[in-house]
Amino acid sequence: MQGKKQYQEKLFVSFQLSDHVPEDNFYRRLKSIVDFQFLYKATAAYYGQEGQKSIDPVVFMKLMLVGYLENINSDRRIISTARLRLDILYFLGYNLDEDLPWHSTLSRTRQLYGQEVFLEVFRGVLKQCIDKGMVAGRRQAVDGVYVKANASLDSLIEREVLSDVSEYSQELEANQEESVTPVVNIKENKDSEQPPAKKNPSNKTHYSPSDPDAKMSVKPGKVTALNYLGQVSVDTASHVITHIASFQADQRDSQCLPVVIEQLVATLGQHHLQVEEVIADKGYSSGEALRALEDHHITGYIPNRSQFVFERKGFIYNSEDNTYTCPNNKTLVHKGTFEMSPGAYNNLYRANRKECNKCPLSTTCVAYGKRGSLITETADKAYYQKMHVRMQSKKARILMKKRQSTVEPVIGTLVNYLGMKKINAKGLPQANKCMTLSATAYNLKKLLKHKTLLVESQVQSLKNSIKQGFAAILSSLMQHNGWCIKTI
Repeated sequence: MQGKKQYQEKLFVSFQLSDHVPEDNFYRRLKSIVDFQFLYKATAAYYGQEGQKSIDPVVFMKLMLVGYLENINSDRRIISTARLRLDILYFLGYNLDEDLPWHSTLSRTRQLYGQEVFLEVFRGVLKQCIDKGMVAGRRQAVDGVYVKANASLDSLIEREVLSDVSEYSQELEANQEESVTPVVNIKENKDSEQPPAKKNPSNKTHYSPSDPDAKMSVKPGKVTALNYLGQVSVDTASHVITHIASFQADQRDSQCLPVVIEQLVATLGQHHLQVEEVIADKGYSSGEALRALEDHHITGYIPNRSQFVFERKGFIYNSEDNTYTCPNNKTLVHKGTFEMSPGAYNNLYRANRKECNKCPLSTTCVAYGKRGSLITETADKAYYQKMHVRMQSKKARILMKKRQSTVEPVIGTLVNYLGMKKINAKGLPQANKCMTLSATAYNLKKLLKHKTLLVESQVQSLKNSIKQGFAAILSSLMQHNGWCIKTI
């Protein structure tokens, strides 16, 4: 007999939310292992004693994490999704008939709290990962990623610097005079001066008024966009994120590494973990970055850039008098140290121009030019040479492959599945908060997964113990009764 479902709403319903959320549900398990009560004390300074009550800080932070765990980049969608999910309502501590906070409250509260509140949440989850034995701390893999800013290239305007109000008024008067100038015949002015061609916008000439901290950047094969630069450090033991920070996209990875190292060492040092090795790609290679590693007694594995020349054929360096000897036994004298870019210094070595022009080896000389032999070398040559020798080892080749399988998949997960594809706020401080919460969501998933793996390992160890017990009993029986098992 064919059935037909008839639906009629009940006037009174006895419903308990906890009865309808399974024990193995992600949000139920998350609620049981993470205690957010510390947020009341951490955010007390942001509130007064009068006025209307604000959103509960714990509810706010949980809603933020739900957005990243569900890969939702809109505050409005976070609320609408939470309203339809029983497990999320249980995680938030709301009943079915309770109204959730208004979506605009989320953005206002996110702007109200300082970065230290979000960092405290991240460090609290990281501490749980460390307590579970998931973080060794000894070896870290670092990489950067461009994250889209909440601004469009269409919003770019040209930077204009006006000295004072009088100059601005003069320009207005000039524009008015030009507007009443009679139109001339175009044919008679064919040879007249053409208007200057428009230059392509750059970070030096243009900015976005809606988000001045966002900078233009591009990677090979990608479209130019307004981005932020995220720096991620991952522990190679269990792929847990140990540090994340946001920088302006016009900075190089090598400029960010000293700051990352300092903050990373401080964070892990609070848990008595010491960073011994850092793995990164050649984008992090610079004298400043290599000095930072040496200052913190960290062994780096970073390939040198192609601009660094480890050995010049035929030229011998004399460390005693800081000179070079060319293949024709002529001396290249040190002429001074010059700053090529902020924080980057080069040493200049030059030989006598007249002697070089008469040299029979000038056609094959690697340093010969129109002004004689010239060698330009970084002032941090000792750091680069040490790194070059280290990168030739078998361990370095293994670690570079390990970096690709460690930090790159983590960044891919953050961008594609944990809401870090685009920043849904404006400004560098807000971008920092968004990236911190995305990394917190990632570590939470690792923490819950590790708990499952721990139970499985305990079950497996129990099975092994049972097998060993049976084997021991069987062996004792054989010895006692003189049994013999014939193998076929």
